[in-house]
Amino acid sequence: MSPTAEVSNTLNAGVLPTVTATPARRAVFPFTAIVGQEEMKLALLLNVIDPKIGGVMIMGDRGTGKSTTIRALTDLLPEIEVVADDPFNSHPSDPDLMSDEVRDRTLSQTDIKIARKKVQMVDLPLGATEDRVCGTIDIEKALSEGVKAFEPGLLAKANRGILYVDEVNLLDDHLVDVLLDSAASGWNTVEREGISIRHPAKFILIGSGNPEEGELRPQLLDRFGMHAEIRTVKDPNLRVEIVEQRSSFDQNPAEFLAKYQREQDEMQQRLVEAQERLKSVTIDRELRVKISQVCAELDVDGLRGDLVTNRAAKAFTALECRTEVTVDDIRRVMTLCLRHRLRKDPLESIDSGYKVTKVFDRVFGLETTEG
Repeated sequence: MSPTAEVSNTLNAGVLPTVTATPARRAVFPFTAIVGQEEMKLALLLNVIDPKIGGVMIMGDRGTGKSTTIRALTDLLPEIEVVADDPFNSHPSDPDLMSDEVRDRTLSQTDIKIARKKVQMVDLPLGATEDRVCGTIDIEKALSEGVKAFEPGLLAKANRGILYVDEVNLLDDHLVDVLLDSAASGWNTVEREGISIRHPAKFILIGSGNPEEGELRPQLLDRFGMHAEIRTVKDPNLRVEIVEQRSSFDQNPAEFLAKYQREQDEMQQRLVEAQERLKSVTIDRELRVKISQVCAELDVDGLRGDLVTNRAAKAFTALECRTEVTVDDIRRVMTLCLRHRLRKDPLESIDSGYKVTKVFDRVFGLETTEG
């Protein structure tokens, strides 16, 4: 199967080999030029390779490049094929990724126009209402004209793309629940006065926030596949490098983008190949048992931690151009997958990863990591 065909199983779309920024589009800081914050970048890449991981919660200090990195990732992704003029970015051939209207047109063998567009990144503002997020039904029009008049919301726009919620820890818990339900099921259903409309809503959910402003309830936090921590860089030399990179980009975006175009193309191709390779990646039963043993010893509720760790390890293996998961692959992703599932006391902060690493080393028969 070609890389183009396989990407449809991840971001659910066909792709173009390489996408070069056009003059009409706003210049976006290149993903491959971002210095540091490796944990955040890895979590984002793994969710692109396998969106079923369940999204990323990124917590860290202000001004550490969270929004910049997420926009850079979106710009890096290949274009997707969509049904032209469809508000839900419906897939032209996959019934599971079509709106009901497009599916009906397909069944009736009506000609469908296909367009290509960049993967969408939708920003969800803190003040958004449920109607703005989910969409609204015009009851008056529905009753008077007998049609399901639906005004799509942000979930419709985010379908087959990325939904980014900055300061998600300040968002109303009910709205967070709605987002997580849609991300998990892949569908958004709106019901008003006995009228029901649904549309596909498959997206990668990315939340970010500053822990000083509060954290999500553990019940909601647990439903994010991964949890990345980022901190302000302390190394003066690295701080200077970051400032110089940003200054160079701001002064001459075109020249800066050209400098990193080859690396961008290589990273994009690497992602496409990893998406294709993912279906061939295997993990030994013995390793799966040890993953579950770690989760059990850490007293992780439910099986979501086991599932996410298995998926993330396979995605990392695919990214590393291999097809067999190793112990080191699991080590690289396990803290990201489990650290936010350990808390029992609401007043206790999220563990930085020491507990996970300590139990991992013991279960897998490795030396205990100090620190």
